[in-house]
Amino acid sequence: MFFFDSGYLLFVFLPTLVISGLTQLYIRNAYKKWGQTANSRNVNGVGTAQAIMQNYGLGHVQLQGAQGQLADHYSPREQVVRLSPQVANQPSVASMAIAAHEFGHVQQWSSQSLLIGAREFLVPGVRFGSGAALWLIILGLFMNFTGLALIGLGLFGLAVLFSILTLPIEIDASRRALKMLNDMGFLVTHEDRRGARSMLTAAALTYVGAMVVSIITFLYYANLVMGRRD
Repeated sequence: MFFFDSGYLLFVFLPTLVISGLTQLYIRNAYKKWGQTANSRNVNGVGTAQAIMQNYGLGHVQLQGAQGQLADHYSPREQVVRLSPQVANQPSVASMAIAAHEFGHVQQWSSQSLLIGAREFLVPGVRFGSGAALWLIILGLFMNFTGLALIGLGLFGLAVLFSILTLPIEIDASRRALKMLNDMGFLVTHEDRRGARSMLTAAALTYVGAMVVSIITFLYYANLVMGRRD
């Protein structure tokens, strides 16, 4: 019903396609360049992670492998940082930066960052509403039941707020990563610094795209619901 609506195609589908495509292109190009550029310390992702754990008292975290390219992540509930094979094993600028970024998240959780706490507060609502929100909006509009559509819109709004809070968290993790690498003397040359910044910018850019897409999608459905209400 809405997928083929010209407004949806123009204001949601096409912008989503362009934003997602451009962010993925930037990230993959950055990784392709700096994943093939050796860092001056000749240290891979595992070595970077171990150095950070030792220097910053983060030995409570375990290191494990992750499947797939750029699948690196930190699981706070399991207290595990998982690194993809390329990041774990290759002594590249990208590997060093990506591993440090994940430990930026470890630092955030260890220090009980206010942003982390705010985002975690939203998790139950987001989990409950993520699958139901759009169906409630569409069903409410189809049945001319504005109240139901507003409930769906509210649940969708929680997901948008979650996305908005995620962006500064990712930017802060990248900031922490750059500081850790610099303080440990891992950023020796101009190439090390430039490459690390490029990769850490790419890490945050993923979430910029996701946030913008979630906002424009929310605004589209809000316009439909409020228009029906009037």
